[in-house]
Amino acid sequence: MPIVKYPRATEPLWHEWDKKAQKCGLRHTVYAVNGDYYTGEWLDNLKHGKGTQVWTHARAIYSGDWKFGKRDGYGSYSILDPVTKEYKKVYTGWWKNDTKCGYGVTFYPGVERYEGEWSSGLRSGWGRMYYQDGSVYEGQWLKDRPGGQGMLRLPNENRYEGGWKDGKKHGPGKFFYLDKGQLFEGTWAADIPKCGILIDFGRAKAPAPPQYPIPKV
Repeated sequence: MPIVKYPRATEPLWHEWDKKAQKCGLRHTVYAVNGDYYTGEWLDNLKHGKGTQVWTHARAIYSGDWKFGKRDGYGSYSILDPVTKEYKKVYTGWWKNDTKCGYGVTFYPGVERYEGEWSSGLRSGWGRMYYQDGSVYEGQWLKDRPGGQGMLRLPNENRYEGGWKDGKKHGPGKFFYLDKGQLFEGTWAADIPKCGILIDFGRAKAPAPPQYPIPKV
């Protein structure tokens, strides 16, 4: 009588099918014990290719590219809005080694958003930040703060153009007081102007110029 071998109790058939599907790169859904699940492509039992990961307790979703088990390539990360009960995108862009890296857009609470480059999950490189009060910063970033050369435009259209360090005005720069028709050109240190000159600049078209013009040197 031939001997029939059955799968071991610790290795059910569905588990064997899961591993085969993963190794073959097929789209497949796998659930974790905590309720999280992934639907997408696999390679050698790792998420690889296109896929969607759902974190049920964190109420978050990532949909995009994977490489050997990590988010890598282009994808979007969304979280559940407690008010609307709908998922809204928090970040859309490029990833590397499971962190934001490359160009991407991040949406913060309210109307704030950042469009630009990332490195190791931090804003680094060129980028534009829209703030809650209506201000806009456009320029270089370093370790999640303005650093290098950039321009800050205020809600009243006044603006600063020049150097930045650790998120503060630092180094040579110009501040355009367009509401008064004046220009200050000088040097800043940690957001404080240390020295420079103040001249009239477009005074005739300014909405609220000072009573007296600045005497010419």
